[in-house]
Amino acid sequence: MLPHFREMIVACSYLSRRSLLTAGGAAAVALGGAVASPSAGSAAPADNPVDTPTEALRRLQAGNRRFTSGHGRHPHQGLTDLHRLASGQHPFAITVGCADSRVAPEVLFDQGLGDLFDNRVAGNIVDDLLLGSVEFAVEEFGSLLIVVLGHERCGAITATIDAIHTGGTAPGHIGTIVNALRPVVEPVLAQPGDPVENGVRANIAAQVRALSARSTIIAEKVHEGALRVVGARYDLDNGRVSLVA
Repeated sequence: MLPHFREMIVACSYLSRRSLLTAGGAAAVALGGAVASPSAGSAAPADNPVDTPTEALRRLQAGNRRFTSGHGRHPHQGLTDLHRLASGQHPFAITVGCADSRVAPEVLFDQGLGDLFDNRVAGNIVDDLLLGSVEFAVEEFGSLLIVVLGHERCGAITATIDAIHTGGTAPGHIGTIVNALRPVVEPVLAQPGDPVENGVRANIAAQVRALSARSTIIAEKVHEGALRVVGARYDLDNGRVSLVA
């Protein structure tokens, strides 16, 4: 048994304490987009309707810029918003993110209740259950954007690389995560650069491809221009989200 996995049992937010807190990564090209002018409360410009995938991406871009500059508005997080959303939701974007406690989409994109339909699992892996959840949001709510959100120094990627190098095994269902990531990570281990960063980027791209390749619902919406799927990487050191796929 790998020592990393023993730690996972104690802290379920991590595949391993050492995996999640170590390993390097290079920065990517930052998301662009101008930051909307400051406004207080829930009645911020973010309340304006989002009608296209491009507008949805721009809203997330602006939110991340606010977050990283320390000017977050924290929109749609009051009791009025809670009551408004009690009868229904219409999230404009869907996230497929890692379960890492440091990568909460509403925080890093400066969004609030009802804005994002979050799907989070260690390694941001698109399996059948997660794919069904994403398809539900696309069909039921007409969400315009899917963001596959990986992050630097990902513990799931690090643990997978450790397993490949050592031939170790993981206890319980943790091995399911490693087995799902192995075919994505193994081919890039010989590439130049940091292996964890290479694995993170390869995994983001692989999950982006999987969404359209495995779902006719998503593929048709993308073909119609009603939906866009993008891959992004979150930088743990500066909070910046960057498009990578």
